Amino acid sequence: QVQLVESGGGLVQAGGSLRLSCAASRSTLRSYTMAWYRQAPGKQRELVARISDGGITNYADSVKGRFTISRDNAKNTVYLQMSSLKPEDTAVYYCNAYRYPYDNWGQGTQVTVSS
Repeated sequence: QVQLVESGGGLVQAGGSLRLSCAASRSTLRSYTMAWYRQAPGKQRELVARISDGGITNYADSVKGRFTISRDNAKNTVYLQMSSLKPEDTAVYYCNAYRYPYDNWGQGTQVTVSS
């Protein structure tokens, strides 16, 4: 099993940028599909961005062109670069590592975007 620790969240003004990091321990991330999800108060958790073990990415429509997911297998870390942030991006962001049958989650990091 993979242990995931997110960092990089915080308070930022609308239009600003943040970079989230997800560091893994106990196992290498190389063979995992990695993803970032988010959950806003009163809403369901939703997929933000995903990157396969081969580097193929896909994004939620709401973040396309603003967010970029990347991975550094040598550092066992996945990133989410967020730009042009909007108040509606406010949520707890969770890192996920998936490789059948394993589905691992981090504890989440809060991102708050003020208007």
